[in-house]
This record gives sequence, structure tokens and C-alpha cells, in this order.
Amino acid sequence: MINDNGNIFLSNSIEETKINVKDLQIGMYVSRLDRPWLETTFLFQGFELKTTDDLKEVQKQCDYVFVDVSKQIKNVRNAVKSTPYSKSWIETRKAPPKKTNFSQEFVYAESVYHKTGSLVKGFMEHVTLGRTLNVEIAKKAVAECVQSIINSPDALMWLTQLKNVDEYTSQHSMNVCIFSIALGRQLDLSEPELEDLGLCGMMHDMGKMKIPLHILNKPGAFEPEELAIMQSHPALGQQLLISSHGLPGCVIDAVYGHHERLDGKGYPRGLTAERVAPYTRIVTIADTYDAISSDRVYKKGKTHLESIKIMTQSSGDHLDSGLVIKFIESLGIYPPGNLVELSDGEVAVVIETNPVKKLKPKITMLLDENKKRVKPRLVDLSKVDLDASGQPYSIKRMVRPEDYDIDLNLLYKMGVVANSLATA
Repeated sequence: MINDNGNIFLSNSIEETKINVKDLQIGMYVSRLDRPWLETTFLFQGFELKTTDDLKEVQKQCDYVFVDVSKQIKNVRNAVKSTPYSKSWIETRKAPPKKTNFSQEFVYAESVYHKTGSLVKGFMEHVTLGRTLNVEIAKKAVAECVQSIINSPDALMWLTQLKNVDEYTSQHSMNVCIFSIALGRQLDLSEPELEDLGLCGMMHDMGKMKIPLHILNKPGAFEPEELAIMQSHPALGQQLLISSHGLPGCVIDAVYGHHERLDGKGYPRGLTAERVAPYTRIVTIADTYDAISSDRVYKKGKTHLESIKIMTQSSGDHLDSGLVIKFIESLGIYPPGNLVELSDGEVAVVIETNPVKKLKPKITMLLDENKKRVKPRLVDLSKVDLDASGQPYSIKRMVRPEDYDIDLNLLYKMGVVANSLATA
């Protein structure tokens, strides 16, 4: 279903728009309903809204409908084309300014990340044991994530890089929650909208807890019957969340639909673009990015640049192209927690992006030009013009941690971020 905040979704095919009934206007032409026509009192399958009584009757019987833009009066048609989540609307959205910087936010973000991560892991254990979810606790945890992302998104984004292959499923759900909120912030959504979006991300894979472990963790290709079982997890998740009272409809819809594709080749329903709701599209993008960029038992994760290249190539038929662009904007050119090699050969980890000078983030030095360990120190590339040899400082390329035997989890436990911030 369309999200509970009244957002409207513009279809990628023909001139049909999915719209919340609260946003209907006189002059719109209703072409489809959210239920069979025979289950309503409407005499005709397709009609123009001519009076306020028409509006009230549709609002009484439906949650959302589809309107045919080509059959509407001109001023209404133009209004619909610039409604939320239309291409033109997405292109104009800009993220609000940060409220704090990384160093001010990091301690709070650490607490939120670890507390919420443990909560997600606990939820998954409860599902495995056949228990329902505590929705109110989940909402409070997501609200804290939202506050941290609003304050300074780089802090929680940095922590998404602390990955453990053995805890992939729970960490993945946590990361998808964070990435979804970050994309929502890039669209300048309200706090209630961001909280619903975070819940969508957190809950999207809960159905996997009903999948046998030998299939869920299988390193090789699935047999046909195994694939069918694996692809049942969206439906299993939907059933689970329906029984866990208090979740918004948009969350259940995102859980059920996050493996749908805009070209209709996804699962479980094979929905085409006009039937895939905005929050579902956002969660699918966050899910895809974290899955591609994470190490798994059976594959190594891709670098950030490799990941966004794959996603860009999938835009249009699989992923929403406008939202993919906004997602890349939310991450930055050099996302927090990624490793970079500088022009003089030094290696550093990105700490905080610079929204103005995008090629000049704050970094913490880890290796010198000879790839020897150095005492971590924070460097703001936007303020440092020359390296030790007198040459202009710049980032040459992004590198993998294993390229230089760097364990980001170990460095974090040793306090590399906190110590570098303290010496700044």
C-alpha cells in the first residue's frame, strides 16, 4: 500500500498515478481502485470526480486509487505530475543542513547503533522461536536512529561499515534501516515519515527467520525447490508483521514488496512500476546497496564505487533511477567508513563527508606512504593543501581493507575514531 503519510506515487508507465484518497481533487479521473470494483457501490469502472460527494464516497470506500492523468482537466493534470515521488519532485529535493558535526554526534550514534543492533538481533531470535515482535520498542529504537541521522548522518553511516559475516542477517537489517533513513533525509522527509521508513528497513527481512538455516546460509546456487523456499520470505515476513499489531501499513507493504522490480520481473507478485510504492522502492535501494557491498560466506563485497555502478546499471528496470541518484548523494563520493589512498600513498579511513567540497572529506590517517602503521590522526582535507612532501593533498582512489591487512572492526575496538577525534 502507499505510505500512511499521504504521499503520492507517480507511475513509470502510461499516465496512471497511484494516489492516497486524502489527496484526491475534483477533476481527477479514477481509473482503478485498491479493491475489485464489484466490492464497491460504484456503477462504472472508471469515472471523473465531479463533486465533493464523489470525493467523500471514494474516500469512504478506498485507501488509495489510481487516476488517469490523460483524462483529467489540465490544471489538475499538471498538479499531479509534480506530486511527491514524481520525477520532478525527486529532482528538486535537498537534504537539510546537519545539526551537529561528526565528533559531537559519534558517542550518541555508537550507543544508538549497538543498542538497536542488539534489539534487531533479539527480534530475529524471537521470530525463530515463534514469538511476535514488540512494535513499540522497535518504534522507539528507530526514532533514535532518525534523530542521529538528522543531527549528523555520517556518524551512523560510519558504523554501518563494522560488519561481521557471521551476523550478516541482523547487521544487514540494521544497515538497511540506516540507509533508508539517510535516503529519506536526502529527500527532506518529515520525522514521522523517516520513522516509518526506518521501520520498513529494520523489518524488511524478518521473514528470513522462517527459512531453514541450511538454505539461508547456503554458499552455492540454490536448487529450484530451495529457491522457491528462499523466495517465500517476503510473504512470511508479511504474515509475521500482520500478527504484530501496531505497524503502519507501509511497513508491511515494504516487507512484502522489497524484491519486486519495476519491470515486473521481481517476486513474489511480479508487480510492475505503477504498483510499487515509494517506501518499498527506497528500502529496495538500501537493501541492494548493503547486499552488494557486504562480505558474505560465499562472496566478497564490492567497493562503494563498484556497488553504485551496478545499481546505476539496474536503474529503470529494477531500481527507481531518481531515487538511486538521491541515494548516491546521501552517501557522498567518499562515504564514511570507507578506506582511501591519497596522492602520496598514505592510506586513511573517511570520517566525515564535506557537503560543499565533496572531494575533501575529513579522514583519519592509518598508514604512511610506505604502508607502515602510524598513530591515527584526523586530517580535514578541505583545510590541508599540501602533504609532507609539499605536494597538493588529494584522494587517488578507494581501497579495500584487505588490500593492506586492515581490520576496521579491530581498529574501532581499539578506539581509532575516538582517539583521532580527541587529537583534532
